[in-house]
Amino acid sequence: MVFWIASLVGLAAAYLFGSLPTGYLAGKLLKGIDIRGHGSRSTGATNVLRTLGKWPALAVLLIDVLKGVAAVVFARWFYLWFSTVPSGTPPTAPDLQSSEPWIVCLAGLGVLLGHGRSIWLNFTGGKSAATGLGVLLAMSWPVGLGAAAVFCLALAAFRIVSLSSMLAALTAIALVCGLEQPLPYRLLVISGGIYVIVRHRANIRRLLAGTEPRLGKVA
Repeated sequence: MVFWIASLVGLAAAYLFGSLPTGYLAGKLLKGIDIRGHGSRSTGATNVLRTLGKWPALAVLLIDVLKGVAAVVFARWFYLWFSTVPSGTPPTAPDLQSSEPWIVCLAGLGVLLGHGRSIWLNFTGGKSAATGLGVLLAMSWPVGLGAAAVFCLALAAFRIVSLSSMLAALTAIALVCGLEQPLPYRLLVISGGIYVIVRHRANIRRLLAGTEPRLGKVA
């Protein structure tokens, strides 16, 4: 019972964390515009950069990463706290250790879904790359740092954010499968990586056509 209640609370909280429409709010607060009607029509940091400028984009990027971190940290904390509340038979230490990765997995999926399908934006949103990075860093920092490094190197080489994001997602999948990680973490990173890539399908078409904009150019 503790596991299922903690799972539901963690999943719901993670979705709400992810649903915070950072880029949309930046557009409304700074220019009074709906950013979904400009540039690539995404609420992510890349479109904020093209539409609002460097500093708003940096703020959106950091907050989106922190949303992923917060979802995982909260889910872990709540599960450990709730397991100490007198409510029947509390889980044993081995049960806590084996169940915690599943709690993290559900929270990670929830925050990714919330960012991409925000309840506040009629279930639209960003492409979840930055939020996914936050999940990786909170879940398994070696995987998160490896993905971040590949993103930065690819961005420096090609100056294409979408390509860099997808390469980072593929790197995360390779790392989580190659390193000793719990099964739930592997399932989360594989499904989350695929989700991020699928959310970039329009970018993939533009990449194949040679029309995907580079940093500093209008979409």
